[in-house]
Amino acid sequence: MIHLVRTDFKNHDFAHLVSKLDADLGHRDGEDHAFYHQFNGIDSLHQTVVAYLDGVAVGCGALKEHDTDVMEVKRMYVPPQYRGKGIASKVLHELEKWAAELGNSACVLETGKRQPEAIALYTKNGYKSIPNYGPYTDVENSVCFKKNVSF
Repeated sequence: MIHLVRTDFKNHDFAHLVSKLDADLGHRDGEDHAFYHQFNGIDSLHQTVVAYLDGVAVGCGALKEHDTDVMEVKRMYVPPQYRGKGIASKVLHELEKWAAELGNSACVLETGKRQPEAIALYTKNGYKSIPNYGPYTDVENSVCFKKNVSF
C-alpha cells in the first residue's frame, strides 16, 4: 500500500529522488538540461509529497507558488522499477488537494516533449494543454498544462 507524506525540501528521501530525476532529465534533455535546471532548484519548495511503499521512497512531487491563486507542480518523479503502479497519479492528486487546501484554484506545470510518459500522466489526470508560460514561452521542447483544482 502506498503511503503519502507531506513534507518539504529538507526531506532526505525527496532530495534523493530529485537527484535521480535530475540524472534522468540530464540524459533526456542533453544540451538543454542546463536551461531547465536553473528553474528546478528545491530549496524553495515548502510543499513536497513523498510516496512510500513498504518504507521505501518510490515517488515524489512538489508545489511552487506560480501566481496569486495558482501553484506550479514541480519535481514529479517515480523510479522506473515502480512505474505503472499508479504512484505518480497518487502523488499528483495529493499535490492538487494540498494546492486547493491552500486556497488555490489551479495547478500548472511544464514538462518536455521528450517525456511522453509525463505527458500521458498529466493528460490522464485531467490536465489540459495551455500556451507555454514564463521562461518556457519560446522553448520548442516545452509543453505546459493546467488543471483547475477544488476539493
